[in-house]
Amino acid sequence: MSESAITYTLYIQADPARVWQALTEPAFTRRYWGLSFETDWAVGSTMDWVERGARTSDPEQVVLDCVPDRRLSYTWHTFTPQWAASAGIAEDLRAELAQERRTKVTYEIEPVGDALARLTVLHEGFEPGGTLIGMCGRAWPMLVSSLKTLLETGAPLPELERGSGQEPGGDEARGG
Repeated sequence: MSESAITYTLYIQADPARVWQALTEPAFTRRYWGLSFETDWAVGSTMDWVERGARTSDPEQVVLDCVPDRRLSYTWHTFTPQWAASAGIAEDLRAELAQERRTKVTYEIEPVGDALARLTVLHEGFEPGGTLIGMCGRAWPMLVSSLKTLLETGAPLPELERGSGQEPGGDEARGG
């Protein structure tokens, strides 16, 4: 983790097409992340984030790059009052997050031999020393571990109790 980016790499016992499904198909993302994306994944298309009944829409929430089974990039979501209410985020924290610049996430998927895929997550463009980088830095390891566990065992990591400071993918990564 740098002052303005988070990079996380892991190896998953799955082929790149299966990892791609886990990143893009709502049936998967709801299981390990607790949300789904509504988009056609075409470059330039908007993305709605749907989490706990709240829809986060914004014309700046867009797909930046999309090469099936290889690379996916999009802008991180908008911190709306509706999202904060559904995720249990206090209004003062939501307002603080909303003041930070928009970030972007890029996933690189590479085959490793016949049985593995290397997934690298790059979340960049954070305000140095900002609140969001700290929240996402704690959340991404649990989130991608849950994705890996789902693909390798058929079940995501169990939800941890809210307020423990260790939410899986945390509310901060789930929506933020």
